[in-house]
Order: sequence, then C-alpha cells, then structure tokens
Amino acid sequence: MRKSLDHILLTPDEMGAADAASAESGIPSFGLMERAGQAVAASALRHFPGARRFVVLCGPGNNGGDGYVAARALAQAGASVAIYHLADPQKLKGDAKLARELSGLPSQPLQDYHPANGDVVIDALFGAGLARAVPEPVVDVIHKVREAKIPVLAVDLPSGLCGRRGIPLGAAFEANCTVTFMTRKPGHLLLPGRVRCGEVEVFDIGIPARIIDTVAGKTRENSPVLWRNLLPASGPDTHKYRRGHLTVFSGPASRTGAARLSAAAGLKTGAGLVTVASPSDAMEINAASLTAVMLHQIDTVEDLETWLRTAKLAAFVLGPGFGVGGRARQFVLALRDRPLVLDADGITSFRDDPSELFDAFADGNTHLALTPHEGEFSRLFPDLAADENLSKVEKAVKAAERAHAAIVYKGADTVIAAPDGRAYIDTNGPPSLATAGSGDVLAGMIGALFAQGMPAFDAAAAAVYFHGEAAKRVGRSMTAEDLADHAGVWPDP
Repeated sequence: MRKSLDHILLTPDEMGAADAASAESGIPSFGLMERAGQAVAASALRHFPGARRFVVLCGPGNNGGDGYVAARALAQAGASVAIYHLADPQKLKGDAKLARELSGLPSQPLQDYHPANGDVVIDALFGAGLARAVPEPVVDVIHKVREAKIPVLAVDLPSGLCGRRGIPLGAAFEANCTVTFMTRKPGHLLLPGRVRCGEVEVFDIGIPARIIDTVAGKTRENSPVLWRNLLPASGPDTHKYRRGHLTVFSGPASRTGAARLSAAAGLKTGAGLVTVASPSDAMEINAASLTAVMLHQIDTVEDLETWLRTAKLAAFVLGPGFGVGGRARQFVLALRDRPLVLDADGITSFRDDPSELFDAFADGNTHLALTPHEGEFSRLFPDLAADENLSKVEKAVKAAERAHAAIVYKGADTVIAAPDGRAYIDTNGPPSLATAGSGDVLAGMIGALFAQGMPAFDAAAAAVYFHGEAAKRVGRSMTAEDLADHAGVWPDP
C-alpha cells in the first residue's frame, strides 16, 4: 500500500467517485475489477489453505463481478469452487457481466446453498455501498453460515454492513478476514463493523493516489503521522512555565480522586506545572495526597477570577468529580477565553441549556475540548445522538461545528472531531481502558498538551492515541492509577 494513503478513510460515495474519476482518466474499469478479484483469490488461498471448497456468493453489481473474477482465479489455481448468485445473472451489466462470462463457471441460486464441512465462503454480494436492509434470501444464508461456523472472507466489506456507519442493515456476515481496495472505509473501523470485518487487508488495484487525494474527505484513522510535527518539543532554554501551567479543578472532599488522577496524568504528559484548584473543604485531603502537583484554594467564581488576573495559567481541566450544577457553569463561563478541557460533570452541567456553553466559546480559535461518552454526548447533542442515519463520525463533526470545540466522542471506537470537518477514528485503545478513572486520565493528558501549545483538535487526537498506548503497556490488570503513571511514557511517533 502506498504510504500516503495508509490513514485515509473513504466513504462509499467517495470510493465511487474515485472509481468514476479513474475511468474518466482512461484507466480501464475492468482492469481494476480483475486486480481486485485476483487479490481476493490470493488472500483466500493464503488464509485458508486447507479449504475443501470455496463457495463464492456473487451479488448483482460490481462486488459480484469481483467474486466472479476470484472464482475463476481460484479454479485456475486448482481449487474446488462453487458459485451461488443473487438475482438473475443474465441481467448483469458492464464489467460484472464480462467477469461472469470470462469465468466460464456455472452458478446456482443463492437460496440453494447448503453449508458443508470444509467450505469457505467468499462473500461478494454487496460490499461497502449497501444502503438498505439486506433481502430475505441473504438473511437466510447469513444465518446458515453462522450456525454452521463456516469461515467467511468478505470482499470490500461483509455484506449487510453499512460502509459509512459500520452498523448491520438487518443482518450482516461476520467475516474472518476482509479484502478491501485502495483505502479502508469508516465501516471497517467503527463498531460493530470493526469486529465483524476480522483482519482487514487493503489492496492497491491501481487507482492513482492523486485521484484518492482529490476525492477524499477529512476522515482519517488516528495516527502520529497526522499530528507528530505539532507535539511539544523541548530545547536547552526550556523552563517549567514554557511547558505550560495546567490547572485541574477538584470536587468536594468526598470526590477528590478524579481531579488528582487528571493532575497526575497532566504532569506525566509534560506540563511544566500542575495545580489542583480545590474547594476549602477538600484542601486537607488533597494536600495529604499531592507532592509535585501544587494546590490552590478556590471556592467561588470570584476567587477564580482573582486568580486568573494574577497567575500565569495556560490551560484548565474541569469536570472530573467536580459536581453538577450552577457552580460548574459559573466556573466554565469565567474560563470562556482560556483553553479548557470540559469533561464528565462539567459537560452534564450544561444539559438544560447547551447553547449557553456553545455561545461562550464561539469566538476566536478553537480553545474548548469536550470529552463526552455516549450518555454525555446525548445530553449536549440530543438531536444528533438520536439520528440513526448519521454515523458516529458525522455526529462528532456536526457536534464540533455546533460547539466550536474539539470533540472526543469516547468509546471503544473513539472519534475525535474538529469544527472544520476533520475527524479521526482511534483504533489503538485496548479493552482494559474500560475501567473507572480512565477518562479522568485522558482529560489530564489533553489538558497538558493544550497547556504546551498544541491546537485543541491535535492535542485531543494525540492524547487519545497516547492514552491507548499507555494502557497497552500496563496490561490487562490496569487501574486508572497505573494508567496515569504511564501517561508520559510515549513511543517514538
């Protein structure tokens, strides 16, 4: 795969535009189909050398054409091949029709397929472009294959998955592996699509990179390639204030742990100074638990405003353990001109009037990062959360534009979005991140990069990636304290 395309994700519509532009440039479309089908056959032989029979399920479009090419290549390699078609193959058109004719192989109706021991299914029914629920004959075959535990190799995307949203459209195959072409699609990375695709192989069928670059939108897989040039760099004249002063707001005495986790992660992630801003009732417990992290008493918004006038503070984290209500809203509005990471209780405090938050941070460069999980996202953006036609990427992008903020839409398929339409899907976070406090650590990491001068979106993307890498280093038995300890141990990006 050409390295420049590695992290690009094309929607099905964008991939269709790439195919069309390629044909307009004079590249024969059947040549692309031939290379695609040959790649599928090679992958099938490599992954399933012990298959007794390759069962190729061919749909009525170009995905089916890829299947007919693969069937011919497998037969020429000496494999046993059976083809089953959906709809009348005599009605095939264009490249798919030519691919079937060149195969010279008979086919049977899809509903006649009965799984047998030793079968491997090559799913070439629909691919990534499907936008409607799969028809009943396909649902029946999906169920048969699943019950018989037959291995599946999917062409482009397991049939039944939406290539844009990564969700099943009624029913979908669960593939052991998937062969796609030129770039992956959002549906390969978003859940549950990521699980249903198995191992994804990307094969270059010859569409010029310039065409891919032209049709590509702003969605990428999160990777250091995208933001490493913006990471903080230290020189011989670096001092602690040049590395930024991060402030994390503490909750009351009974809820101080989350802020200390954020603060510890912020210090590990490179902030030159970190201060926990604590209410008076929590000063004693915070003081007993902090060493390198400093402590400052803040009870009222007037206390905060006075401190802002006198201290050199670079960025802020508000929300972890803070408490929901008017005090949180007052503090946030006092910080409207400052770089702020708003998490947890800070987000929920604006559920009754999200526009109050959005309006406060609407001016100037983006200096607000919001880190909602699913429930918190629905509190700030109820209409977007309820829109089933939108993908997680599209929801995050619309939310970022509305809030004039970097959005970290958390989950096992975290999406980071910017108001200008950029969106990164993160894939490196292990299941061990599903532990209490991991979100508090992430907020502190974002805040630290923010404090060191990274733009909001890039700081969020980098912190999400390093958060996942830290969790992988700690291992399965990880706690949030372990995660915070490893927050600054970065791999070479």
